[in-house]
Amino acid sequence: MNGSARAEGQTRIAALAARLAGFAQSWPATASGLLGLVAAFGYPPFHAWWLALPALALWIILVRAAPDWRSAAWLGWVFGWAHLTLANNWIATAFTYQSEMPSWLGWFAVPLLCLYLAIYPAMAAAIARAISGRGPLLSFGALLAGGWIVTEWLRSWVFTGYPWPPLGLLLLGRWDAPGLAGVLPWMGTYGLSGLVLLLASALAWLAVGQRWWRMLIVSSLVTLGMLLPGFVTTQTDAGIPYRLVQPLILQEELNDGSKFEEQFQRIAGLTVPGNRQSRLVLWPESALPDYLEPGYPMRYYQRTTLAADPAIARARIAQVIGPRSTLLTGVVNLNMGEREDGSIGAVGARNSVVAIGGDGAITHEYAKAHLVPYGEYLPMEDWLGAIGLSRLTAGSIPYIPGPGPRTIDLGEHGRAGVQICYEIVFSGQVVDRDDRPDFIFNPSNDGWFGYWGPPQHLAQARMRAIEEGLPVLRSTTTGISAVIDARGNVLRSIARGQAAAVEGIVPAAREPTLFARLGNALPLGWAGILFVLGLGLPRLLALRPARG
Repeated sequence: MNGSARAEGQTRIAALAARLAGFAQSWPATASGLLGLVAAFGYPPFHAWWLALPALALWIILVRAAPDWRSAAWLGWVFGWAHLTLANNWIATAFTYQSEMPSWLGWFAVPLLCLYLAIYPAMAAAIARAISGRGPLLSFGALLAGGWIVTEWLRSWVFTGYPWPPLGLLLLGRWDAPGLAGVLPWMGTYGLSGLVLLLASALAWLAVGQRWWRMLIVSSLVTLGMLLPGFVTTQTDAGIPYRLVQPLILQEELNDGSKFEEQFQRIAGLTVPGNRQSRLVLWPESALPDYLEPGYPMRYYQRTTLAADPAIARARIAQVIGPRSTLLTGVVNLNMGEREDGSIGAVGARNSVVAIGGDGAITHEYAKAHLVPYGEYLPMEDWLGAIGLSRLTAGSIPYIPGPGPRTIDLGEHGRAGVQICYEIVFSGQVVDRDDRPDFIFNPSNDGWFGYWGPPQHLAQARMRAIEEGLPVLRSTTTGISAVIDARGNVLRSIARGQAAAVEGIVPAAREPTLFARLGNALPLGWAGILFVLGLGLPRLLALRPARG
């Protein structure tokens, strides 16, 4: 009976596999799109990497079977469009928090953006198919992995770049374990994306050859790697005390002037305990409505701020944080100049973080370099503006990008690298390599990121911590705020929808990792190795002695 039942089960599996194969052969583009959707569930908040890897394996088999490189490019583009549209659905949610456009336009904006983003998976598929032909599946997989590394790196900077999400994010483990993303110091994020495709290619090769026991062994090893506990960084009392605040300023209340005082009192109340200590205080992006810089025409202070004098506003903040503290907080600063009507006024805005000492003086400023598409600027403005789209942030003044990563020396409160909001997702672009900081501060407003956005954002901040060997401290308006050690473990966190604060000692940095020294030259080097492997593997297999 057992043998009969086993044979019947194998027959059913074979029949199902035949039906799926027939569907894929008849409708390859549809199958490619469906597999792209399934693979997107491997990202947070679902973390279904165990579902995403088989989906990628099936897609690799599908692309390798394409009749030519043009067909492979089409399958890569359909996969990428479906995959990235679902993974980036949080952008559509952001459209519900503005009044300039109908909220339903967001569900058109994301697919439109991904029409462009899907070009990069299409290029990777075309490169692999053109070079390998229908050579060995593992050779094709190595070439696809190398091409994906290069194209994902290109996606991170071409036309200002948009790398969210990298495929390597699938291999990041739970909060107290980096999973297979623990190799980030030696591979970088884009190299980790190549590793995802190598693993998927191995599964595809084993499945095609019906090597079931080997597939079970490989799957078990991957599962073990994803579940092993991480190494928590030990910390002495010689570090930097911090207090990190999540004030729960809801997105729909953020620009409501009638609530500014209530918002300030909330953030002040979460900050005040222990305000006579020497400590680093961390407030999020969009924490303050006040213009804190001097020198603006008085109408700007009177129109949008709590205090009509920036000196009074800074003194009020100093009283909250305490005389021995340093505050890092998100603000908006303005560029003044002569406007078209001849008047002096704001000609640009800077999404900034300022450091304020216990005496109320501004000691440093960092201006955001990577602006958010749709949020702070409109991508493909000529096309999308013509159909009525505009950026989501309030006001008509254009945002001006800053110069890029820099380290702020806060004296006894450490050397801070600052990355505002989604800047943290740009692998290899978050740290001044000539002036390495002690930690990265990542203030953010995730209140308009929907259900998918905040956990993906946090996950990518963890990847930066692992590959750079630096702790990351995230203070957000609505969550998820977190303190992440240099190995990617979340030591403290504040969940979405809570007003709270956490305090402790800033985790220690590690010695500079290989990625911290080489940057994205490291994953590009791995891409070169994969190309050599993909080209050489058919020759090695041809030289292998025949069995028997």
